Amino acid sequence: MNQHLFRHEYGPLVALLTRRLGVGHLAAVEDAVQDALLKALEHWPHSGEPEVPSAWLYRVAERRLVSEFRAQRRRQQLLETLGAGEASEVLPDVEAFADPPIGFGGELTDAFLKMLFASCHPDLPVHSQLVFTLKSLCGFSIAEIAARLFMSEANAYKRFSRARQQLRLDADLSGQLNDAETERRLEQVHKVIYLMFTEGYLSSHPDLAIRKDLCDEAIRLGHLLVESRAGQHPESRALLALMYLHRARLTTRQDHDGALVLLEHQQRNDWDWGLIVTGLALLNQAAEGEQLSRFHIEAGIAAEHCMASSFEQTRWERIASSYELLERLAPSPMYRLGRALALAEHQDAEAGLAVLSTMVLPGWFECSYYWYAVKADLCFRSGHMDDGNGSAGKALSAAPNQHIRSALKRRFRRYQDFTDT
Repeated sequence: MNQHLFRHEYGPLVALLTRRLGVGHLAAVEDAVQDALLKALEHWPHSGEPEVPSAWLYRVAERRLVSEFRAQRRRQQLLETLGAGEASEVLPDVEAFADPPIGFGGELTDAFLKMLFASCHPDLPVHSQLVFTLKSLCGFSIAEIAARLFMSEANAYKRFSRARQQLRLDADLSGQLNDAETERRLEQVHKVIYLMFTEGYLSSHPDLAIRKDLCDEAIRLGHLLVESRAGQHPESRALLALMYLHRARLTTRQDHDGALVLLEHQQRNDWDWGLIVTGLALLNQAAEGEQLSRFHIEAGIAAEHCMASSFEQTRWERIASSYELLERLAPSPMYRLGRALALAEHQDAEAGLAVLSTMVLPGWFECSYYWYAVKADLCFRSGHMDDGNGSAGKALSAAPNQHIRSALKRRFRRYQDFTDT
């Protein structure tokens, strides 16, 4: 069983079992699903992968849960008989459990989408929603989540626990959100899927710079959303278009040794033009209506890169204008950096530095390698070698893995006075 199958099966199984047992038993459900996946690793290489892997995993997880709850019920009964029992925990009726029903795949999808929307509870802070969804539905570890969201592991676990408690009190995972509530939560669902894709596209994992399985899983979730009633929305299609356009260039972002390859050095003939065509078609569909979202604009930028005949022939003025529009629509320091780089290509590096000089950095961004890498590059290109070396050193120190660190060194070595420390 490969990593892709783990990501594919984990979330829907957790969602369906949690819907049947209640959020209060989420920890037991997660343990049971993980145990089922481990058993698959042990048995499938010898016995072969079953015809319906999700049904096999469901039965194994279900048997473990039934066994655990029966054992807990027996302990409760024994303590009550001895007069030593306190208030008994309410245990589910495991005798009502059944084998996966006809239409099991559809039920998995339905349960997954309902839990995805339920996890985006309006009473929860955004980061708590993200942490819960990424851990319980996407199979991220607390360490991965902490690295991606710029928080400590203790803080990430605290947010997860808070979200689980909130959902235990309020979520009706078997019910149906009304249209207004679904619309209100859709924006956060988009953010969760987008975050998963970005973690794959440029990973914070210490050993892997790119994780194609996460990108493909995010695209799969995007399709599930677009094909559902709740996701029939231009912004959902724009997000899916954006992911396809980036995914089309993914295989050229690393060389044979695993080192990252910058856009200007990528072999454009090796891009996946089938994915590009799909992305452009989705972007065209997303243009229906009057709504303009950040995903529309980001997908438009990705389309400009895909359609340019070369790095030099890219319409950088249009990309700079798009980043400026993004800054007004959804202010972010990442968009300011994007505009600075586009202006440096369209005009010169000093124009890019002028944009950076107006930035007020949020605290979380001051530890970002990307900020220092962009600043170093523009300083070097403008002839400010001392400032360039200082920023380059900070970028290398903050880089999350060796692949990114190596790519930065190769970039900076283009400048004669770069001091490689």
